[in-house]
Amino acid sequence: MIICFSGAVSGVDNPPGDCYYNSNIIFKRGAETPARGHICGGKLSPLLLCVLADVRRDIFLRPATGNGGNMDLLLKNSLIYAEDAFIEGDILISGGYIAEVAPRISAVPGARILDLKDLYIFPGFADVHVHLREPGFSYKETIRTGTLAAARGGYTAVCAMPNVSPAPDSPSGLAAQLALIRENAAVRVLPYGAITRNREGKAISDIAGLADKVAAFSDDGSGVQSETVMRAAMVQAKALGKLIVAHCEDDGGAPPGESEWRQLSRDLGLVRETGCAYHACHLSTKESVALIRQAKAEGLDVTCEVTPHHLLLDETMVRDDGRFKMNPPIGSPRDRAALCDALRDGTVDMVATDHAPHSPQEKSLGLAGSQNGVSGLECAFAVLYTGLVETGKIGLPRLIAAMSGAPRARFGLGGGAIRPGAPADIAVFCLNRTYTIDPGEFLSMGKSTPFEGMAVKGRCMITLSGGKLIWKDTKEGIWHA
Repeated sequence: MIICFSGAVSGVDNPPGDCYYNSNIIFKRGAETPARGHICGGKLSPLLLCVLADVRRDIFLRPATGNGGNMDLLLKNSLIYAEDAFIEGDILISGGYIAEVAPRISAVPGARILDLKDLYIFPGFADVHVHLREPGFSYKETIRTGTLAAARGGYTAVCAMPNVSPAPDSPSGLAAQLALIRENAAVRVLPYGAITRNREGKAISDIAGLADKVAAFSDDGSGVQSETVMRAAMVQAKALGKLIVAHCEDDGGAPPGESEWRQLSRDLGLVRETGCAYHACHLSTKESVALIRQAKAEGLDVTCEVTPHHLLLDETMVRDDGRFKMNPPIGSPRDRAALCDALRDGTVDMVATDHAPHSPQEKSLGLAGSQNGVSGLECAFAVLYTGLVETGKIGLPRLIAAMSGAPRARFGLGGGAIRPGAPADIAVFCLNRTYTIDPGEFLSMGKSTPFEGMAVKGRCMITLSGGKLIWKDTKEGIWHA
């Protein structure tokens, strides 16, 4: 794509040195979300003289080059979130790594230049709760479509849940999934191993054989009902230095909210007994928040996550529509308030989308008949930025930490910082861009989201994973107002 401004050219496909820069920036020091002198939304500038573009609605994928698809890049004139603060400056990327971060970097021979004026550079997001559906359920999603959706949302690493077929309960059971990841993943994918054989909850999986091949262990999609089995799994995971990641749901007939916190309470008792590192999936109730807060006060090695839909919706907003069908279900206004408070104060460590795509038919049967799960990778940041940051409920740095730094640190994913020597996992956002969530634009095969039609701010313009350009917004490109 070539976009011409007053005879000057700005864009990733241009020869180095042919870029036009305008560094007129207003920066309010100390402000949590810096203000800019220009915005990247609204109408195209009259300075725009011509657009010569291969207009595509799908993602922009640069073909692999001789160095494995990495190119030297110089990112100019952006606001960079680095070392827990925003700085004005440039980033030089070389060989897939960040080579330099400075207020101004001169042109480097051979480096492509991207003028990112009025855009924000964040560390690439990481989602530790994503259902990629392969192998076994490729009519819902594939590793290719799911990871492209991740890139479109600013994610450069995801952890793939184990409810696939065959279940990843042994090295041989995991092999097919690893092969698909190697062949098709657009961003980094780390699979989970199952806690129990075939995820049936009856006998523990080959935890020792899987330990060096998986991010952590989970039976997500169902809770481990047997206390004896869960204890045995925790003992092995503790010995191997691996996380147990629990979908808390007691099948004993308790209401949904109670079934969550009752099993969470049981698990935390086992953590006290075994010393296992433990992570609770998709908290949805105020009681669960209280249990986690108490466990952390005791010094237990526990973390937890919350989804965008549990942070932004409550039961008064639910409609008889499959896009509101998820597990755990949307809770009360008091549950929602407790989750938001817990995210703000750090009791809830991170945000995870629980991206769970289904076919249109499976989501067309209303609340009663539809499958549980919604798609979330492509709209997570925008809905959270709009619903939490813009409304003053949390700060932008806290949201970035919950979507990048915290999940990467807990799950040992690496990255999550913009500094020299770090992998060039970067998401570039236009925070002033306003638009409406349209599932028809999703790259994911799953089009069901409770946020359909929501007016939001914050659009991912570029995603780099390991220095490779994976996603670029091709409808507007990078342009100046």
